[in-house]
Amino acid sequence: MNITEIMSSPIKSVTLDDFLKDVKDIFDSNDIRHLIVVEEGELIGIVSERDLLKNISPYLNTNVYTTRDLATLNQRVIHIVTRKPKFLTLKHEAQDAVDLFNTVRIGCIPIVDENNAPVGIVTRGDIIRNIHKIQVDRPTSAQVNSQEVVKTSDGE
Repeated sequence: MNITEIMSSPIKSVTLDDFLKDVKDIFDSNDIRHLIVVEEGELIGIVSERDLLKNISPYLNTNVYTTRDLATLNQRVIHIVTRKPKFLTLKHEAQDAVDLFNTVRIGCIPIVDENNAPVGIVTRGDIIRNIHKIQVDRPTSAQVNSQEVVKTSDGE
């Protein structure tokens, strides 16, 4: 199964010069937890909701916030972005995303085209929602074992 069959698209993106207020507004108005960071249309990083929450005041949505708390929203994305994220291309399979999630502790995988322009994103949720399709494309251990037995018996 190709990665395009499970990726979420279109993506939401920001630039290094965007303010954390803009990032917060995007997270608040969309049901997403990751934003792609682009520069001249190319993938350069990721900002997660967790990154944002670590860098803004926890008092912002309370009745005790101060101007100092509000000022945390005036930081720019460049200060919190995770650069050089792991990514996959349109040519990858869904199983490649599963393998990447199993080997690297990341929350999402950007999908890029041949020009390194982000075209989609895959999250663990996308994998879970599509696990039945992914498993159909992958041979079971019984199938793999029976194939190995056939290969072994052919060689004897």
